[in-house]
Amino acid sequence: MDRAIQSAIPVRQTSRASGRPIDSVVLSVYVCVLTLAIFVALSDQFWHWFVIPVLMAGVLIGIDAVDWARGRMDLFDPIGLSGAFGWFFFFFAPLLTVAINYWLIYVDPPAERRDWLGWMALLNLLGLMIYRGVRLIYFQHERSIHTFWKIDQKRFYVLGALGLAVTAFLQIYVYLSMGGIQGFIQEATDQRAIRLSLQGFGQIFMVSESFPIIALMMFIVYAHHQKSPVYRSWLVICVVLLIYFGLKIFFGGLRGSRNNTIWGLFWAVGLIHFWLRPVTRKVALIGLGFLIAFMYVYGFYKNAGLDALRLFEDPSTRVELERETRRDLPTLLLGDLGRSDVQAFVLYQLARPDSDYDYAFGRTYVAAFAVLIPRSLVERMPSKTLEGTEAIYGRGSYIPVDFEASQLYGIAGEAMLNFGFAAAPISFIFFGLANCSVRRWLFGLTPGDARLLFYPFLALFCFYMLACDLENLVFDIIKNVAVPLTITLLSLSSVRRG
Repeated sequence: MDRAIQSAIPVRQTSRASGRPIDSVVLSVYVCVLTLAIFVALSDQFWHWFVIPVLMAGVLIGIDAVDWARGRMDLFDPIGLSGAFGWFFFFFAPLLTVAINYWLIYVDPPAERRDWLGWMALLNLLGLMIYRGVRLIYFQHERSIHTFWKIDQKRFYVLGALGLAVTAFLQIYVYLSMGGIQGFIQEATDQRAIRLSLQGFGQIFMVSESFPIIALMMFIVYAHHQKSPVYRSWLVICVVLLIYFGLKIFFGGLRGSRNNTIWGLFWAVGLIHFWLRPVTRKVALIGLGFLIAFMYVYGFYKNAGLDALRLFEDPSTRVELERETRRDLPTLLLGDLGRSDVQAFVLYQLARPDSDYDYAFGRTYVAAFAVLIPRSLVERMPSKTLEGTEAIYGRGSYIPVDFEASQLYGIAGEAMLNFGFAAAPISFIFFGLANCSVRRWLFGLTPGDARLLFYPFLALFCFYMLACDLENLVFDIIKNVAVPLTITLLSLSSVRRG
């Protein structure tokens, strides 16, 4: 087995979160205090008690972020990734929300927004304590993996080629049904008609948009078994990633879904890391910069369609596009990646003495799995947009299609919509279980195991579940994994004990 590939699989004894030297805690405290001091120096808005729980939450989750940044965890360790994203989510985002006065539009905000950011930070702090407790208990009862999933390469290539043919046919069918690519773009970027124009294509998208990842997996498996170092050179890898990026745009990206492209690139880099050669943190930072730039530019396309091309013709039109589409850098960081304002406002609405909100009591979780059932078979129950709209705008405000809140609430926010604010920290139990369960693969799987084809994608959702609702998680996982997983399972030659 190639040494470069083996080095990407961490050694259990040296990568455990337990037994961490004290300097990681000290560094986390230092970074968080220094960051907070800068905010305090820039504005007197931070002379408020809300910074205390925000700081404590940042220090607690920041320990994992420091370990990850220092290379004490694998680049794709879900706990390290959750630490890095969590530091932004729980610490930096609330501070930035106050610094630039970012808040939900079209709502009557509380008299003192910082109070509710503080109360939400307290709930998150309690949740992070529960999260670390789950990790401690899980690691004490963790079982090793003793099986190896081996792929029959010939069968894998044949089934993969068949999958490529089917997915390509379905994607072409979608474009032809919409009057070609240009007609599809017009329909997909029309925010008023998108729900109706693309209705009924959901199951087709779940198959057709698998073309890029199937093609990449076929290349990865082939290159993994080749002795020539050419396939592991950065030149070949960059060319493959560029082609893959173009395929992601054609297969799904043109309908305005940035996540479809971003998460696909994350998955692709993870496959390279575990199957071809380890990816360094320097390369990862460069990739992160590209993803943020892509999300910013693609936000214009999502709201303005082909008019977004004006940005490349005349860069000075950026300000005009930001005003027209309401897509700017703060919206990207706090609206797309953060949930501080949304969760704080939901908490404020639910805690008001005159609140008339009816809790969902788990209905949004049931509705999340109902998205997998075709509309032609059964009438779907309203998704979490029903509860979200009425929690934000009041009872009776929800009108299907005409008036629906489009916000995402995150794992804690959705828990509050269902069972109240006390459920927010309890939801972190599932956050901990997801991280620990997927991390078990990281330590237990050996190079070449077929399950490593899907590990990077699962690691992604271990940290992004902080900002997502269950409906989005279910749909994205099934849509992206169902077809390639079916091909992989049908291609297994053996499942033997290692």
